[in-house]
Amino acid sequence: MTRLTNSQLNLESELIGIRRHLHQHPELSDEEYETTAYIRSRLEQAGIRIVELGLKTGIVAEVGGLRGGPLAALRADIDALPVHEDTGLPYASKVAGRMHACGHDFHTASAIGAALLLKEREASLPGTVRLLFQPSEEKATGARRLIERGALTGVQALFGIHNKPDLPVGTIGIKEGPLMAAADGFLVEVSGIGSHAAVPEAAIDPVVAAAHIVTALQTVVSRNVGPLDSAVVSVTRLNTGTSWNVIPDKAVFDGTLRTFEEPVRLRVMERLQEVVQGVASAFGAKVSVRWIQGPPAVRNDARLAELARETAERAGLTAVVPRPSLAGEDFAFYQRHTPGLFVFVGTSGPQEWHHPSFDVDERALLPTASYLSELAEAALEKLAESAEETKTLADPNRGGVSV
Repeated sequence: MTRLTNSQLNLESELIGIRRHLHQHPELSDEEYETTAYIRSRLEQAGIRIVELGLKTGIVAEVGGLRGGPLAALRADIDALPVHEDTGLPYASKVAGRMHACGHDFHTASAIGAALLLKEREASLPGTVRLLFQPSEEKATGARRLIERGALTGVQALFGIHNKPDLPVGTIGIKEGPLMAAADGFLVEVSGIGSHAAVPEAAIDPVVAAAHIVTALQTVVSRNVGPLDSAVVSVTRLNTGTSWNVIPDKAVFDGTLRTFEEPVRLRVMERLQEVVQGVASAFGAKVSVRWIQGPPAVRNDARLAELARETAERAGLTAVVPRPSLAGEDFAFYQRHTPGLFVFVGTSGPQEWHHPSFDVDERALLPTASYLSELAEAALEKLAESAEETKTLADPNRGGVSV
């Protein structure tokens, strides 16, 4: 491993301190007030300008732009999860039942590190790097809020990261096209007729109907989605009844649908609705289905993926093509408005996301911060070159062709 300079060691130590502070003070989606204040303080201490967008939580900042030029952006999410930490770390969460179990503390610290590195060379940047410290990723509402407030205005390329426990430190997972799934939720209410448990013939039992529906839903993917496509239907909660000797009149269950391709998503939604209705009807029960639309699939821009691979190689990192994940990510909303790339960063973690013992290897912090800063700068250079080429083509005095 390359020996770090004193400057790099100092920055690494600073980023570890930032990450541990955030880890000890997790805040849930839409409650990231102290987290926002802390990020603002660290950025302002470094002389990094804040872009005021009237956000209650979350913060947007910028570095560069002293010479004009294009605009690229980096995004990090900042919220935690309602998970009780079970790591035994000396800097474990100080808030019972709340934890950075998805590594957003790592993302935030890395983005702050990138901002600090970019600030050091601000005068030479061929454009502006905007930093989006986004709230409420876990609720899939934060990205849309930032978009509504104008955080993407003028942005020509956007980059985001997510730690990946099963990739080793020093590895960057880069894939064009679909990387993370569309994540939709559903809630099904089965209505029957209640009765004494000893007189089932007087009832239309919603428990039995719901149980058969849940079982039937297991065939939706296996018999309606081709083997070369991907989809997941999971029922995750079932609530019904209040007493051991009473057949209730209602059962409610909910779950999630995960897909990569829109035609598959629509087909599975259609079949789920038909199966629910058909099975309920067979038992004489009534049923309603409510959909909770989540983020679409993360689909990466091919040109930005190639740029990311080139940058990883220059940075001495190992670029791999990762397996797509059926987890959802609201970074996808940004990609509907501007070219975007979402990459996985190896963190050699002991457990997967959302586990009570989740952790990251902090040796990944400095390489991630450096990579983000270099990737943003490389994007600015490419965008500036492209703008100059377009200008040349459009300038009749240079013998070009107007486009």
